[in-house]
Amino acid sequence: MIAITLPDGSVKQFDTGTTPMRVAISISEGFARNVISASFNDITIESSTPLTEDGHLILYTWRDKKGKQAFWHSSAHIMAQALEEKFPGVKLTIGPAIENGFYYDIDLVENTISDKDLKSIEDKMLEIARGKHEFTLRESSKADALEYYKKQGNQYKVALIENLEDGTITFCDHDSFTDLCRGGHIPNTGIVKAIKLMSIAGAYWRGDEKNKQLTRIYGISFPKQKELKEYLALLEEAKKRDHRKLGKELELFTFSQKVGQGLPLWLPKGAALRERLENFLKKAQKKAGYEMVISPHIGHKELYVTSGHYEKYGADSFQAIKTPNEGEEFLLKPMNCPHHCEIYNSKPWSYKDLPKRFAEFGTVYRYEQSGELHGLTRVRGFTQDDAHIFCTPDQLDEEFKKVIDLVLYVFGSLGFENFTAQVSLRDPNNPDKYIGSDENWEKAEKAILNATIEKGLDYVIETGEAAFYGPKLDFMVKDALGRSWQLGTIQVDYNLPERFELEYKGSDNEMHRPVMIHRAPFGSMERFIAILLEHTGGNFPLWLMPEQVSILSLSEKYEKYAQKVFNVLENNEIRALVDNRNETIGKKIREAEMNKIPYMLIIGEQEENENSVSVRKHSEGDLGSMTAEALSKLINDEIDKNKKEFIV
Repeated sequence: MIAITLPDGSVKQFDTGTTPMRVAISISEGFARNVISASFNDITIESSTPLTEDGHLILYTWRDKKGKQAFWHSSAHIMAQALEEKFPGVKLTIGPAIENGFYYDIDLVENTISDKDLKSIEDKMLEIARGKHEFTLRESSKADALEYYKKQGNQYKVALIENLEDGTITFCDHDSFTDLCRGGHIPNTGIVKAIKLMSIAGAYWRGDEKNKQLTRIYGISFPKQKELKEYLALLEEAKKRDHRKLGKELELFTFSQKVGQGLPLWLPKGAALRERLENFLKKAQKKAGYEMVISPHIGHKELYVTSGHYEKYGADSFQAIKTPNEGEEFLLKPMNCPHHCEIYNSKPWSYKDLPKRFAEFGTVYRYEQSGELHGLTRVRGFTQDDAHIFCTPDQLDEEFKKVIDLVLYVFGSLGFENFTAQVSLRDPNNPDKYIGSDENWEKAEKAILNATIEKGLDYVIETGEAAFYGPKLDFMVKDALGRSWQLGTIQVDYNLPERFELEYKGSDNEMHRPVMIHRAPFGSMERFIAILLEHTGGNFPLWLMPEQVSILSLSEKYEKYAQKVFNVLENNEIRALVDNRNETIGKKIREAEMNKIPYMLIIGEQEENENSVSVRKHSEGDLGSMTAEALSKLINDEIDKNKKEFIV
C-alpha cells in the first residue's frame, strides 16, 4: 500500500501501482470525468501514470493553469500529427503550451503553408481528435531515440536528444503518431472539442538569428465550442483596445524607423500622462520617506561585472561603448540597482541612518530581438519607477510590508482590483542560474513568504521564477479582458550588498551588511501605460486623463463666454480645451467621444444668457445644465473619490 496526500491535507491509502485517475474516481466519479492531468511530488505526470511510492498528488481540471498547459500541449501533438499527414516531409522541432494556447515550430523543407491552409489543418486536427486516441508516455534509451530521428533525417530532434541524459528520455504516442516529449498530457484526444489556428510566423531555431528560420503555427483549443466562441469574441474586443491603436488615436506616442525599433517617442499628451503618473507616485513616495536620486544613462562595464548583470545579461545588452582610452568600455544602463549601490557607497552610514530609500524614474536599455518587440510592452529603452531600500535585517519585514502597501495603493488608484501575488523562488535544481549563498537565499525567501502571509494576500508560489540575485514578489494583475499581466514587483536581495561591499555601523560599533529591497510598483512606465490603456480602453481614471473637459461652442459668437468657462475650470485645476472650430456641434461631439474626453460642455446663446453650460458625459449622454462652478465641484469630487491619498 502507498499513502497519497491530497491538497486539502487528507491522506488516503491505495494499492501500489494505482493511477491518479483511480484516485480521482475514489473522490468522485463526477470530479474524475473532469480530471485531465496531474502532478506527483511536484513532478508533472499523466493521469494514467502508476504511483509506486508515498507522495503528494494534485489533480488538475481544465479550470487549473496546469490543466490548461496539459490540454494545450496535447493539442500541439495533434497539430503535429495533422501537419505530418497533410505535408509529408516536414520536420518537427518543438511544440510547447504557452499562456494562451500552443505553437509548433516546423521546418517545411520543400512544402509551403499559408493562412489559407489553416482551416484544412484545423479540420484534420478535429478528425484526429474525434478518434479519442489515448496519449501514452514511454521511455526510450538515448541510442534508440537518436537512431529514430537520424533515420528520419530530423537534425533538430537529434540536437535536442544529444543534450539529454540517458534514462531521462521519453516519447509520447497517440494514434499512429509519436514525438519526443517530457510528458504532461490529457487522457485522450477526444477531450479536445474546439480548435482555432490563429496565425503563422517565422521563428529561428533555438531563437538564434544565425540558425535557419522555421515556420511557427500558433493555435488554441478548448473542451467546448462555446468557450472558443467566447475567446474569439474577447480577441475582437482586445483588438479594439490594442494600445498601439489607441496610442495613435489618442496621440500619446509614436515610433520612428529613423530613431530605431523599440524606442518610443512620447507625444505631448503622452508625455503629460507620464508626468502625472510620475508625480502621483512621487507624492506617495515622499510620504513614505523616499529620496529621489538621478543616475546616468551609461555606466562603466566594470560596474555591471561587479553586480553580476554583465555575466547574466551581457549577451542581451547593447554592445559596449568604447572610448579613446584603450580598454575603457561603457554600457548603456541595463539596470538602475548597481548605480544606487554606488550612491549608497558614497558615504558611511550608521544603523541610526537606516533605512535609506532611494527612488528614481531611471531609463534603462536592453537589446531585444526585433521579432520580440511589441508596441510599448516590449521595447529596447524603457523607464522603471525604480527604488532601492537599504535596511538592517531587523527592519526588513516592516519595510517589505510597507512596499506592499504602496503597490496596493497604486493598483487601487488605477482600477486594478483583480490580482494575485506570485512568490517567485529559485529553482533548487538549477543553482547556476543564481548568485549568492544558500543561507542568504533561505533568509530572503522566508522574509517574502512571511510578509505575504501577514498582509493576507492571495498568493501562489512559482519555483524557478526568482531574479538571479534574489527571490521576489510579483503582482499578477488581471485586466478588464481577463488577461494576466505581471506589473509591480518587490525583491529581497542579500547578494548585491555583498558584491558591492555595502556596510553600516551597528549599535555594537561593528560593520554590518545592509539588506537591499528592489521595488517597482509600475514596473516600467511604457509597459504599465500600455496595459492601462488596454484595461481602460483609453477611458483613464478622471484624474489621469490628458484632457478632462472639452468646451464646444455652437459658433464663434460665443468664444468670449467659452473662454470665461475655461478660466473657471482652470482656476479649479481642471484640464480643459476650447473647440471653436467652424464645424457642426454634432461633429465636435463625435470627435470628443472618439478622443475619450470625459466631459463635453455645449455653449450657445441660452447658456451664455443663463451663465451655465450644457453637460454631456462620455458614453453616458446629457447631464443637464449647471454653472461652471458646480461642474468644477462635480469633477473634483469624482477625482477625490477615485484618487485616495496614500496613508503611511
